[in-house]
Amino acid sequence: MRVAFIGASSFGLRCLEEVTRLPGISVVGVVTNPKTFGISYSEKPVTNVLHADFVAWAAIRSLPCFAMQQTMNDKALLEWLRVIEPQLFVVVGWYHMLPRTIREIAPAVGLHASLLPDYSGGAPLVWAMINGEKETGISLFQLADGVDSGPIYGQAREEIRPDDTIATLYSRIELRGLELLQNHLPKIADGTVIPWVQDESKRRVFAQRSPADGRICWQWDAEYIDRFIRAQTRPYPGAFTMLGGRKLTIWAASLRNHSVGEEPGFVARDGSCYSVCCGTGAIHLTALQCGDTVYVGEKMIDLLGSGGQWLGA
Repeated sequence: MRVAFIGASSFGLRCLEEVTRLPGISVVGVVTNPKTFGISYSEKPVTNVLHADFVAWAAIRSLPCFAMQQTMNDKALLEWLRVIEPQLFVVVGWYHMLPRTIREIAPAVGLHASLLPDYSGGAPLVWAMINGEKETGISLFQLADGVDSGPIYGQAREEIRPDDTIATLYSRIELRGLELLQNHLPKIADGTVIPWVQDESKRRVFAQRSPADGRICWQWDAEYIDRFIRAQTRPYPGAFTMLGGRKLTIWAASLRNHSVGEEPGFVARDGSCYSVCCGTGAIHLTALQCGDTVYVGEKMIDLLGSGGQWLGA
């Protein structure tokens, strides 16, 4: 089967490399886009923090590659795809809806990091962690007109552990996704796997997230804030608050066993340790960044001094 791969992230590149090794598959072209690009849900260009250089990868292998500069309805892209004559599109690590004009050239399958139909839409792993889910997963499905709504070829489940960050969870989800491609893509190629239709009554669609969505409200309870921080830490832009009018990113924190006895947002110092009062409970600060400087351990004294500040303003 002649496959055209569409992707722009590091995970997408891992999947592309795996697809090239699968029996019965011939990758005939790659579509990608730059690290910063325009998209319908944002007035300003967005930055792909997980970006990978597909152009260089394809050039080394003398593989045709189309680097997008416009929308997916670009006539030049459509003509290029018709020329390479794919029989299937594989889409991973992509941030655009695949229009019908492309899916009329060939059917398309993709990976979505949730157990569809639940957590359709944007940032499914981030949302699942923030919402306190105990389990998530990844789905291999056929792209259709709706948001992640096409029939499913396979799914894999993954526990969300109490100490997970977005990076540790994502690393395990990537492995499950690679396994889905290994197990199902050759069967899609030879026609021996039948997808099942999604149950629309179980669909929940979540919005895309931007860096501005990482702002902490200290009125929230400590357990929620702890998840909020872990779900958006590196490689994502991070959860943040304000300190004296300056942005303060919290890269790591942990739950305290008891409240610091003040109003939400109050910073209390205990030796070289700092805690912040939340709506219920408190969190212990572990790694912060203000401007270009990262503060860890005793170095936080340089930023927070004797404590007593109020975060959020």
